Amino acid sequence: MTAKEDDAPRRAAAQHTVAEHLRLTAAGRTDEWVTLFAPDAVLEFPYAPAGVPQRVTGRDALRAHMSNFPETFDVEFVDLVFHETVDPSLVIAEFRSKGTALPTGKPYEQMCISVVRTDDDARITHYLDYWNPLVAIEADRSVTFGG
Repeated sequence: MTAKEDDAPRRAAAQHTVAEHLRLTAAGRTDEWVTLFAPDAVLEFPYAPAGVPQRVTGRDALRAHMSNFPETFDVEFVDLVFHETVDPSLVIAEFRSKGTALPTGKPYEQMCISVVRTDDDARITHYLDYWNPLVAIEADRSVTFGG
C-alpha cells in the first residue's frame, strides 16, 4: 500500500467532519455542531468587520458565537467540493450558501472557502473561514455575531 492509500481513511474522516459541520450548521443543531471541534479549537474569520471577533477559541466560545445563527439564517450549503491536499488531516472545502435572513426575508447567498485542520480523531482543531460577512450584514443589518 502506498502512503497516499494509507492516508485515505484519515482524509475521508476529515472530509466527513467538514460535511457534518455544514449539515449541522444548516440544521441549527449548535450543541451537536460544537462536538465536531476539539476542546481548544480555533475558528478564524479573516474578513470579519469591525466589532466582530476575528478569532473564537474553545467549545464554549464557539457555542456562544453560533447561538443566534438558527434564529438569524435559514440556509443550506450546496455544491460542496473538496480540494486534494498533501496532508490528509487538512481539508480545503469550497461551497455555496443559499438561504434567507429570517428577520428580513432577504436572500442570503454567497461563495465560501474553508481551510480546516483536524486531529487524529477527525475533530476540527483550526477552521479558517473565508466568507464575506458583508453579505450577512446586507441581508439583515441587525445581524449579530456571537451570543
